[in-house]
Amino acid sequence: MQLWGDHRSGNCYKCALTAAWLGIDLAWVDTDVLQGQTRTPEFLQHNPNGKIPLLVLDDGRCLSESNAIVNYLAHGSALLPTEPYALAVVQQWQFFEQYSHEPHIAVARFIRLYQGMPAERQAEYEAIIPGGYRALDVMETQLEKTAYLTGERVTVADLCLFAYTHVAADGGFDLAPYRAIQRWLQSIQAQPQFVPMGHQRGK
Repeated sequence: MQLWGDHRSGNCYKCALTAAWLGIDLAWVDTDVLQGQTRTPEFLQHNPNGKIPLLVLDDGRCLSESNAIVNYLAHGSALLPTEPYALAVVQQWQFFEQYSHEPHIAVARFIRLYQGMPAERQAEYEAIIPGGYRALDVMETQLEKTAYLTGERVTVADLCLFAYTHVAADGGFDLAPYRAIQRWLQSIQAQPQFVPMGHQRGK
């Protein structure tokens, strides 16, 4: 299978991390958003929405949307429960990541890291920072109660939220007050299946 993505993107990283965690071999295809590589006819044929990550299966079928890719890769593994309520709790955190976490923490990082904080986006940047801290507060509250987001073992909920949380400082967020989040980040990084962001570059 091929994973088309940008090595700096948390959404792409969560897919690569899940694959590495499970020992799934993926061929990495570098895809630069800023150079318009997601708008080429070839790319749009695979994903008309023009976004990464993109998973191309061995039979040519394609999947987009990072959490859909993660769940496809994790199907049948301990990372993705099958019991209906446990599965829904995992998905609850995945929706939280996409709607309450990523639009603030990832976008702030994009403005600072990818775009270099252009003056025309300064006001937007300042407006989204409080939402990022609200998301971190929600995570901290849960992680003060349980080792991982859904309980005492790692699931895809953790991998999905780890991706942008561990680089939140790139977006200007201070994680120092969040002791439970820091412990959680260190726990994931200490797992033998862990691989760092960017490990897939150039494959």
